[in-house]
Amino acid sequence: MLEINNKVALVVCSNGKVREDKIKLDKLEEILKSLGLVPVYSNYLYKDKFGRSASAEIRSEELMKFFSDKSIQAIFDISGGDLSNEILDYLDYDIIKKNIKPFFGYSDLSVVLNAITVKTGEPTYLYQVLNIIGNENIRDSFKKTVMYNEPDLTNISWNFFQGEEISGIVAGGNIRCFLKLAGTQYFPDLENRVLFLEGLGTTVESLITHLTQLKQMGVFDKISGLLLGTFTNIEKIYNKNDIYSIVKDFIDKDLPVAKTSEVGHDINSKMITIGGRINIKKLSE
Repeated sequence: MLEINNKVALVVCSNGKVREDKIKLDKLEEILKSLGLVPVYSNYLYKDKFGRSASAEIRSEELMKFFSDKSIQAIFDISGGDLSNEILDYLDYDIIKKNIKPFFGYSDLSVVLNAITVKTGEPTYLYQVLNIIGNENIRDSFKKTVMYNEPDLTNISWNFFQGEEISGIVAGGNIRCFLKLAGTQYFPDLENRVLFLEGLGTTVESLITHLTQLKQMGVFDKISGLLLGTFTNIEKIYNKNDIYSIVKDFIDKDLPVAKTSEVGHDINSKMITIGGRINIKKLSE
């Protein structure tokens, strides 16, 4: 995917960063350089009084600049929050497709990842590069996957609740953010797709209302499988079986469902490829 001396862009498509984040960004730059990469920052990183790093037009121009720049080999979004859907109408998806390169982001970037995949047919990567600040093990997994194409970040353990196999092209991401695409041209065709969902601040009540919306949209009648990541706030109180108890009220008993504790908002989170094919089977007990 990447090689030594490759330039990589760092952008903010969602909420602007706070000034206190500069320490983390400096550390990220140091680590990326230690891996042999050359980080290039967007000109617009920090939030204004409305939470934006810049207007939607300017943020989209920054992203397009890096897609168009032949010297940039990958783009990492380092933001999250609420604002990424602002930029969708300003992106030139034809240019992105002609200059496709790995694009990484998570949380609110689920919006941009799915939109790019829908409009270009190319995969995007649900992963937050800031995780590599965490510890040496995370950095090592990142390096092996991104620079040596080893499966460290994509080798995920799944626990099946229903069915024994899930296979297909993946869509989804953060459940709240993904649903911002509902009713827009950017929402994926989920026929025979595998839907991945996770949440950070999701409450039991908001999970129920999000699942209700997905059911009312006919999503659970279309998909070939459902993958659940971590629901950070809920799992402070409830266990994975409780989450399944909620989910099963909205789905057919024949829909394969599996859950992992390895993808979500934890710094140890692994990577899901949006628009990539997944094939997992229930392990023999």
